Amino acid sequence: MAFAAPTADQLLALRACAGIDELAAEPRFAAASPDLVEAIVEGIGAFATGEFAPLNRLGDTEGARLANGTVTLPAGFAEAYHHYVEQGWGAVAGPEEFGGQGLPFSLATCVMESLGAANLAFTLLPILTVGAIEAIGHHGSEAQKALFLPKLISGEWSGTMNLTEPQAGSDVGALRTSATRIEDGEHAGRYRISGTKIFITFGEHDLAENIIHLVLARTPDAPSGSRGISLFIVPRHHVAADGTIGPRNDVRCVSIEHKLGINASPTCVMSYGDNGECIGELIGRENEGLKAMFTMMNSARINVGSQGVQIAERALQAAAEYARTRVQSARAGSADKAPVAIIEHPDVRRMLLRMRALTEGSRGLLYYTAGQVDRGALGDAAAQARADLLVPLIKGWGSDIGMEVASLGVQIHGGMGFVEETGAAQHYRDARIAPIYEGTNGIQAADFVTRKLGYDNGGVLAELMREIAEDAAGEAEGLTALARECAEIGSWMVNEASLDDRLAGGTAFMTMSAVAVAGWQLRREARVATGAAAQTKPVVARFFNEQIVAEARGLRTQALAGSSLLYALDSAALAG
Repeated sequence: MAFAAPTADQLLALRACAGIDELAAEPRFAAASPDLVEAIVEGIGAFATGEFAPLNRLGDTEGARLANGTVTLPAGFAEAYHHYVEQGWGAVAGPEEFGGQGLPFSLATCVMESLGAANLAFTLLPILTVGAIEAIGHHGSEAQKALFLPKLISGEWSGTMNLTEPQAGSDVGALRTSATRIEDGEHAGRYRISGTKIFITFGEHDLAENIIHLVLARTPDAPSGSRGISLFIVPRHHVAADGTIGPRNDVRCVSIEHKLGINASPTCVMSYGDNGECIGELIGRENEGLKAMFTMMNSARINVGSQGVQIAERALQAAAEYARTRVQSARAGSADKAPVAIIEHPDVRRMLLRMRALTEGSRGLLYYTAGQVDRGALGDAAAQARADLLVPLIKGWGSDIGMEVASLGVQIHGGMGFVEETGAAQHYRDARIAPIYEGTNGIQAADFVTRKLGYDNGGVLAELMREIAEDAAGEAEGLTALARECAEIGSWMVNEASLDDRLAGGTAFMTMSAVAVAGWQLRREARVATGAAAQTKPVVARFFNEQIVAEARGLRTQALAGSSLLYALDSAALAG
């Protein structure tokens, strides 16, 4: 199954949604000239298509393998990763003082999108490294930045996030991994780490020369709950002060999970301190790990939202190709009874146009979010607040869209979609994890209607929806109405609803808000589209407004329903 990176639509989203030209007018991002932006988007597209995409099916069928504590990826993965490092794709948005190119996050978002659409499981490796870079860059000491960031930014070393434990799940406050300060000797001032972490993506592998684990742990006198967690750097191999790699640390992968999908991504159970000699160093201060964790999580959540876009793009391309080439049945009502390609049948066209509208709409939301992150990095506090508000929308709705589009892809393939050889089933299986990890989508909805909605007492959401309603007025009345309804629901949640009522309506309201922003971005793209997109984008935007927006408006009742019905049955009766 052929794949080609969607470079034309990415360039349009960078211009219309991220505002890349405005960013390039700022001294910090002056290097992001139109020529360079186009070269990066086309270059990563060619690289992803040529090197990552051919390994996608192999990674699914062979997967990662664990033997004698070593995780091995299938043939070709090491070479492709080496070329990724060699060509500097991981350094696009890295700070220049540590070897990065200092370009906008929006461009790095494009790099990850193309790589992930080509090979979703493989791209989890650089995605997790980005989280480590963010945490060390924002919270590490100057010595830690100098020691770890250059190799992480280049990709020579990879990074992980070690949060979850068997008994804790999403409740990081319940973790038990311990960190005991070493008072004297060779490792004085550092900590002995002891515990077990689960669901650690690329916790062990044979692609990078070192792995820098970021581990949440609790010191002996720490307060209970999330207030008492700290974050530690725990390298797979010790690193000397001059950056040379030393002996192996007391950390090992004891097993890898057998999963529904993303089989080329080793999901590891990690054991720290089996011999009592796992050494880590504190990031920031004790009991402030939660702040550093959220730095990692925000980056990861945007990238998981991107994964929804990625798998949707891959599934759309496969379904469109199948629909163009699969000949079956005559067109209904046609005098000519000759069979036609199934793309000529109305219901197949409906599914394809829906797939395209959802894919391009979620891409618009993704790049708009990335552009707000870039503006926040330039010191724009309002943009940073808007970016924070958008994070649960892109993670939650974006990953849901990946699932829906992958499911439609299977449907268009018909019976062959249920057969593994076509690849449509892999897209569906791979997509299913995205609504779960980096905070389930229920957690995203809770974050949206509690923490994020509370920004400026609801003012951040209200201003966003006001902008959308004004911009769409006279052009897309459905979108205007949706934005106004979102503003009304937001006001009700802030000023009247109980906490349980907000949480009960959170998922519906998150979906409504995400659809409003995505529909807005599609209309912005349609106004400036050129070439072939000048014909297609207005149609996609109109379909989104008339069908996707209309559906989202139907969620208003759910968003306002409150929680009482959810508790009409006691737990025993509900579990029944």
